[in-house]
Amino acid sequence: MILLIHHGDAVGPTVNASRPLSEHGLRDVERLAQAAATRGAKPEVIWHSGKLRARQTAEAVWRICSPFAHFSAARCLQPDDPPAWMRDQLAGETRAIAIVGHMPHLARLLRLLVAGDADVPGMPFPLHGCVALEADGDRWKELWREEIAEAGEP
Repeated sequence: MILLIHHGDAVGPTVNASRPLSEHGLRDVERLAQAAATRGAKPEVIWHSGKLRARQTAEAVWRICSPFAHFSAARCLQPDDPPAWMRDQLAGETRAIAIVGHMPHLARLLRLLVAGDADVPGMPFPLHGCVALEADGDRWKELWREEIAEAGEP
């Protein structure tokens, strides 16, 4: 299983240039990780982009879903990285992997994995949410998705 996760709500760059999660974002990623754990998500590997907001989100998933998972920053997860780079990294993977990243990369990666085309219309990605995928031959199929409260909601 692959779990694609969009980082939680972050403060703006004028508040803090490193853009940590906002108070709402911190609460929301805890709820998102708990919801994923309830659905049976137990990644063996957790990759994040290296940006603070993605790392903080990944830490919640790590702590709640799978505290013994391998945890690291990974290449190919920046907002404008070609999704084919990550698709190629996933080829042949048998481990359950959680990937924490950014828009528009995650939306394009989802479309590439499921439809075979990163630019196909439709297939929206839940803002600050996650999508669980399972290998289905040379493509992936969606198992479930979780959405969390939008920025500013309690």
